[in-house]
Amino acid sequence: MAEPLTTSALTITKTHCPYCALQCGMNLSSEGGSVVVQPRDFPTNRGGLCQKGWTSAAVLTTPGRLTQPLLRRSREAPPHPVSWDEALDYVTERIRDIQRQRGLDAVALFGGGGLTNEKTYALGKFARVALRTSQVDYNGRFCMSSAAAAGIRVFGIDRGLPFPVTDLDDADAVLLVGGNVAETMPPFSQHLRRAVDLGGLVVIDPRRTATAEQAALHLQPAPGTDLALALGMLHAVVADGHLDHDYISARTNGFEEMWRIAAQWWPERVERVTGVSAADQRAAVRLLARAHNAYVLTARGAEQHASGADTASAWINLALALGLPGRPGSGYGCLTGQGNGQGGREHGQKADQLPGYRKIDDPAAREHVAAVWGVDPAELPGPGRSAYELLDALGGADGPRALLVFGSNPVVSAPRAAHVAERLAALDLLVVADFVLSETAELADVVLPVTQWAEEDGTLTNLEGRILLRERAIEPPQGVRSDLDVLHGLATRLGQPAERFPTDAETVFEELRRASAGGVADYSGVSWERLRDGEQLHWPVPAVDHPGTPRLFLDRFAHPDGRARFAAVNHRGPAEPPDADFPLLATTGRVLQHYQSGAQTRRVAELAKAVPESYVEVHPDTAARAGLAEGQLSRVVSRRGTAVARVRVVPSMRLDTVFLPFHFAGDQRANLVTNPALDPISRMPEFKVCAVRLEPAPGEES
Repeated sequence: MAEPLTTSALTITKTHCPYCALQCGMNLSSEGGSVVVQPRDFPTNRGGLCQKGWTSAAVLTTPGRLTQPLLRRSREAPPHPVSWDEALDYVTERIRDIQRQRGLDAVALFGGGGLTNEKTYALGKFARVALRTSQVDYNGRFCMSSAAAAGIRVFGIDRGLPFPVTDLDDADAVLLVGGNVAETMPPFSQHLRRAVDLGGLVVIDPRRTATAEQAALHLQPAPGTDLALALGMLHAVVADGHLDHDYISARTNGFEEMWRIAAQWWPERVERVTGVSAADQRAAVRLLARAHNAYVLTARGAEQHASGADTASAWINLALALGLPGRPGSGYGCLTGQGNGQGGREHGQKADQLPGYRKIDDPAAREHVAAVWGVDPAELPGPGRSAYELLDALGGADGPRALLVFGSNPVVSAPRAAHVAERLAALDLLVVADFVLSETAELADVVLPVTQWAEEDGTLTNLEGRILLRERAIEPPQGVRSDLDVLHGLATRLGQPAERFPTDAETVFEELRRASAGGVADYSGVSWERLRDGEQLHWPVPAVDHPGTPRLFLDRFAHPDGRARFAAVNHRGPAEPPDADFPLLATTGRVLQHYQSGAQTRRVAELAKAVPESYVEVHPDTAARAGLAEGQLSRVVSRRGTAVARVRVVPSMRLDTVFLPFHFAGDQRANLVTNPALDPISRMPEFKVCAVRLEPAPGEES
């Protein structure tokens, strides 16, 4: 159990919400052991918070908070409390033994998109320098990787929103593809208010969500057909006379090659594939084309596919055809999901990356970063496995035999979750740093209790590329250490100089600045002093007197010739189409009250009471054919496993589609059924569509 928070006098700390990438501004007031959340006026939320944000302080004192390391020397024995020295000594000894017997890549790390920039940086450095392993990746591969790949392909750079979110306030029309912001980031919705009031919001989603309810036009494609819909709408842009010829000539390359594909996808053909009428496709295009200020925004619904990078690229193609990116008052953006989803993919915890968004196989990048780290570039490993491929290989003959997990819960969040749990159980060593016994921590040989968001200093980078300082508001419970302390303790035991792995977050950031200098995500001009003074700094910030770059692409794109590149992409459909045995399409997503794997929000009484268990949304006719009714327990069965969920009959659902939230554990895990088919570019799993059938749970037959 956690020690009570002891604060002798009232203190108020400016900070940011621990959940999504909107990073809403809030104040934490602490006095006499209690902590109270108060919203504050910040550009992304303007004094608003969602239910998760309002209740975020409750997570700090959740029952079951870990305050002492846990160790078990055999899988049959229960974990028991030990000292930090005993825990770290044991982990170090086991790492050395495993690497001695099986090589450096026999030890792997798995990080998270909620870790601060400093922790992300230190984690990647620890992997490459202290462990000298190539086997490091993170859960952001499950979140933003397809949009990132598309942005790099088309624009030459990946930043979720290449403009401040407040620019959307003046939008006449917004096309939102695969996002339900009314539930996933409610304060964001205020930035769409003008578009809503003018009848200019178009939402593309297989479900009629709370966001779709606000739209003037809701396009409801079959899951896995988003790319075909993008091609059909682009065809309508050209055929109906909306193509911005001057923009394409002046600022882009590759239109002709892309058009040879899109020319084959006339809206009537697309209607047969997607279920979206040709008339609605053309109406959506007209809204965008006739608007003075128009935006195309994509989110996970468009990206979590085995063709996710191509699908995101197709929606960028549509924006380019209309001349939106880089035009003041218009543009394309991607709604980053996790709290530090942007910064988390910039500074080295990805398998193919070094700090500053550099590529690990680039000789110049290796030389620059190795010089900052004080090592030989030749000693740095090359690219490793992507997230799911890493988890899939665990415990195998050629895979890692040890895994260290920071800021992630893959037993719930990974696709084909039962298989991932089996691979974790096959390891010789599993170490998890967490604040509670998450579902992944329950399998661990060693659990290390670490600080939470309000108990530590650090920076995060929100969905706009805005770098934020989150300062410590309260002292952590006695016995808890930060992730930086953990990495320092392990690194020094592995023979690294103590000064190479500092425990002070600001010191780590100063090194990150140097490592990122000259990179795509250049933070070298950012300092904590500038952030404390309230400067609004969007990367790149290449010098201490540079004001930051809130709007990219105004003059040029990030390719060497300054031009955007249309991507010649074609529709290929879901990796697993329905058939007689599995006739339905399952898609997954978030709900208002919960976040990611639920490790935090399921421990907040108010949130757990509001949504205590998993459910499956299904059309009433589809439910009846499966012998199910409102409120019954059902089994959602795929080729990979079965999830148990309570039926919610929703008349607006497509007859061929069911929806599951992915926040729940045990046999309610949506990811027991999801398909790990990977995008060939981004290595993103296909979370958003798989073939399933519905049947009554035992004892629930009609």
